[in-house]
Parts: sequence; structure tokens; C-alpha cells
Amino acid sequence: MTDDFQIPGFVNAHSHAFQRALRGLVEGRDFWAWREAMLELAAGVRTDYRAVFAEMRAAGYTAVGEFHYLGLDEARAAAEAAAAIGIELVVLYVAYARGGIERFRQESVADYVRDLERLRADGARVGVAPHSVRACPREWLVELGRYATAEGLPLHVHADEQPREIEECMAEHGLRPIELLAECGCLGPHTTVVHATHADGRELDLLGEACARVCACPTTEANLGDGFLPVERLLHRGIGLCIGSDSNVRIDPLEELRELDGIARRQSGRRDVLTVDALLAIGSDEGAGSLGIDAWPSVTVDVLHPQLRGVAEPLCALVAGCSADVLS
Repeated sequence: MTDDFQIPGFVNAHSHAFQRALRGLVEGRDFWAWREAMLELAAGVRTDYRAVFAEMRAAGYTAVGEFHYLGLDEARAAAEAAAAIGIELVVLYVAYARGGIERFRQESVADYVRDLERLRADGARVGVAPHSVRACPREWLVELGRYATAEGLPLHVHADEQPREIEECMAEHGLRPIELLAECGCLGPHTTVVHATHADGRELDLLGEACARVCACPTTEANLGDGFLPVERLLHRGIGLCIGSDSNVRIDPLEELRELDGIARRQSGRRDVLTVDALLAIGSDEGAGSLGIDAWPSVTVDVLHPQLRGVAEPLCALVAGCSADVLS
């Protein structure tokens, strides 16, 4: 057996690269305290993306969707860093109307689109990214959904991550977040809903009917206490799944996939919910589809690495029991 075994590179469909600096800083506090620390960190200018993208590349991610809400110049810096590292980048440029901090926000959808078009003119791959139903009012969601469809761009949005988010959406709109997205024209085959951790049956039906995807970020969802994605219920509806490193508390696609598989096993009481091939597709092809890319680098699996030495079926062992150290 050689050490020249290649597989498609992993695709990180949801990242906030700057949040890597938060690791270990707010342990033992709740999601909303973590969010305040994140906002404080985000208030500073951050343009050094190379280190985080290099860490992703070393872990086997060869494409990334950077869910970016730090500004136009910083988005350009992210694109330059990705090119230098050799990781395929889609800038999921975030629309932010309210909440957060001032540097996140645009005055209007027209201002947002103007910045997005500047990135496109620079040659960057982009996607439309209403941050959430908290950050974008109904009228913004309608316009953004229409624009993404007309331009053939991916649309990514956080939804149903936390119970409080759902309660606030119900209070404002009388709808749950994914129901609101559907009403506003934001659901379709080009849509990826990030998290969907607390989505109910009706919301999952809407995702399935729209042929939308869900991006699961298990290591971040565990770290933030978000809960568990109802994996088997998504699979039953044929909803596509991809993975993201999100807050980058951990950068290891194999760990994300193993967490996702572990959740499915615990919820179902079965070991056969997801096959190895299905997990690898979630880690690569589905992420690429989510970002609208059709080519991205492969990775090499070192089958002579101590974690794989003597293993008869390296693909199965890779997913079941290896770290990203075996990838290059």
C-alpha cells in the first residue's frame, strides 16, 4: 500500500475566521455571553486571515465559505489570503440591517448589493448572506431572496440556532425563522440554512420541499450549547447536509463528520444511519454544492501514518478514527 491515496478535499461551508481568536476565552459561560465577547472582538479591525486559512488547508479543507460581516476591505483581505494559501474561497458577504455592532451594518439593501458587486468585480466568488432573521427585517429578506435568485448566487443564512431566536421571531412575525424565510422567497435549491438545530417538523418539510441544504457545525454547536441537529429527520426528508467549522473552536473536518455521525447514532439508537460514503459526500460534494463551486483541490491521505498503519480499509478508518494529521 502506498502513501499516495487521494480523496476530494473537504469543503468548509460555514466559517467565521476571526472567531478563532476566541478559543478558550469564554468557557463556562452561556451563548449570549459568548456572543458579547465575539462582538467585542469583532469591533477591532481584523485583516489577517492567512493563519486560519492555512490551518484549514493543513486540516484537509480545500474550499471555504467565509460568512463575512467585518466589511468590504476585510473581505478583500480574506480573498487575498485564500489565494495565497491555495484554498478556494466563496465570500458569503453578510447583509446586516440591525443589531450587532455598527461595522456590521449597511444602510440599505442597495448599499449591501453595491458592496457585493464590488467584490464580484474584483473577481471574488460571492454568495448572498442575510445574517439571520434577527439582523434582517422582512423587507430585506424579500429583496435579498429576489436578488440571489436573479443572479444565480448561493444564499446562506443562520436560522433556528437558539430557542430565544425562535421566540423573538414568533413575537415579531408570528412565524418561526424558516417559515419566515420561505414566505420571503429565501428558500430554494441555492439556499443553505446554517444550524437549523431547533427546526420543527413543518420547517424541515419546507426545507425538503425547497431542495435547500442545512450546514451543520457540530463542534461549534457543542461548544456553544446549541443542541443537536435532528439528523435522521433531515435524511428522511432528503435534505442535503454539509459541514462548517463556524467559530473555528476546532478545525478538523473529520471531527465534524464524526460528531454528526455520533449525533445520528445516539438519536436513532443505530449504527447505520450514515454510511462512510455518505459522510465523505457531506464533507465534500454537498459543501461544494452549497457554495456553488464545481472544482476544488483534492487531498492526500497518508496511509503509512501511525493512525492508519496496518488498516485494511483506510477510508472507513479515516472517518471512524483519525484526526486531520493524516491529510495533506
